[in-house]
Amino acid sequence: MSLAEGTTGSGMEYYVYACPDKIKREVNTVLPTADLEKLLVVPTCQKAVMDLVQMGEPVEVEKDKLLEQFMDWSKKVCDKLEALGHWCDYIDPCSGLAMIHRDSQIVYSEVEALSVMRGFKTANAGCCKVLLHPAWGSYVYPATMFTCAPLEALNSAIAEVERVERV
Repeated sequence: MSLAEGTTGSGMEYYVYACPDKIKREVNTVLPTADLEKLLVVPTCQKAVMDLVQMGEPVEVEKDKLLEQFMDWSKKVCDKLEALGHWCDYIDPCSGLAMIHRDSQIVYSEVEALSVMRGFKTANAGCCKVLLHPAWGSYVYPATMFTCAPLEALNSAIAEVERVERV
């Protein structure tokens, strides 16, 4: 069960979980400096305007737009948390690698983690596993942020980023 959830002004859904036992080993290999007992996992989903399983230039442009939105939001939230002395990081959805703590080259599986935490179904698309959002199907762009900040600090950082974005 999530500790918190919401939707950003840009329509990105986010959920906050204590790191589930089922993914702790994977998270520890991807983020070896994180304190797993304090770690909050913040998976996000953005609705795409097209099926992201498809190929071609329009799909790549859409993925780039959604990537930029996630990276911008995560960086701003992490900057706020780091300024308060809290550990945080986020995953580059293109590479699966951590963006701040780069002491591992192990890839994080967005699809597997959202499947575990949210119970989202998956499908095979060629050699890739694809996430199926319950309302959007494969018109979804998943990405994840992590922090060891208390939930209240995370919620405050998100609210502050959202306030600034609306101005």
